[in-house]
Amino acid sequence: MNYPLPRNHFSVDWGGTRIGFSEVSGLTIAAQSPAFRDGTMVENSDVTMPGIVHYPNLVLKRTLEKSDNEFYDWINTIQLNTVERRDITVTLLDAGNSPAVVWRLRNAFPVKLEYSSLEAGNSGPMMEILEIAHEGMAVENN
Repeated sequence: MNYPLPRNHFSVDWGGTRIGFSEVSGLTIAAQSPAFRDGTMVENSDVTMPGIVHYPNLVLKRTLEKSDNEFYDWINTIQLNTVERRDITVTLLDAGNSPAVVWRLRNAFPVKLEYSSLEAGNSGPMMEILEIAHEGMAVENN
């Protein structure tokens, strides 16, 4: 019997030393669906056709650790129309630590770095959130 895969056992190869993250979101592929209507059409409705494929930004969230500036260093590679691009691999692991599903994102680069708010009454871990743009995603379901 096949059981659903749990979503809490994963790793991210993003070109940095730490591969563990608290959360990964934005593993999405969406196609535009522009509507078209010719004035001579008998039907009183639009025709919808597939359009450009769009890949929303990937968001990586992890705890902040002392002396770890890798997110900050990467976002600081942004210069006028240039940035250090990387291929990113997100891997969902099965119970035996083998890849179950692999998402491969190409030509990725950081577009936003955010830190969690500082709160005197909250002793939870400090988080850093990196938002990453990319040019496409392939999915391998093993």
